[in-house]
Amino acid sequence: MKHTPALPLPPAVVSRETTARIEAFVPLLLRWNARINLIGQTTEAGLRERHIADSLQLLPLVPPGDGPLGDIGTGGGFPGLLLAMAFTRPVHLVESDRRKAAFLQTVVGELGLAHVAVHAARVEDVALPPLAVLTARALAPLEKMLPWAERLLAPEGVAIFPKGRAALEEWEATLPGWTMSAERFKSSTEPDASIFRLSRINRAGA
Repeated sequence: MKHTPALPLPPAVVSRETTARIEAFVPLLLRWNARINLIGQTTEAGLRERHIADSLQLLPLVPPGDGPLGDIGTGGGFPGLLLAMAFTRPVHLVESDRRKAAFLQTVVGELGLAHVAVHAARVEDVALPPLAVLTARALAPLEKMLPWAERLLAPEGVAIFPKGRAALEEWEATLPGWTMSAERFKSSTEPDASIFRLSRINRAGA
């Protein structure tokens, strides 16, 4: 894959209901961000492009179905909470910082996202049902995330991991120890960024 150009990303289609949820989410995030560090100080315009649009671009990569989606290191809600606003499938948000987890739980309650569960736990310790989809954004190098994906995903599950300009270097670092099916998509919000969609993740020789 390292010599293959990134695939174009299909456009994300967001419903009117999802848009309404996002509009209710933005002032909640900005109000909490004044008290705890959910995102870096930014204008609302910057928030919408850098965080919201960046999260929603993953929508077309999520396979159809009603299997659970898990997002690890959710922080201020990206990408897992934003994706949850567009789904009715079960969504599990994992965030070890209890203040950030409290923010996520507040949003879940105020927006009526009954299909979303918030886990104030470390990803190494969390117990989740086998996931159809696993996401994480700006959490750790790919090599560190693969053991988590191997443990949390169902046998046919997929991991969707946005990565920055070092995406290919991170991918190459995994090659000695792991086998998997991989696709790489070009980010629509960051010119030098990529998005990996990985499946059949196994340790080499397993």
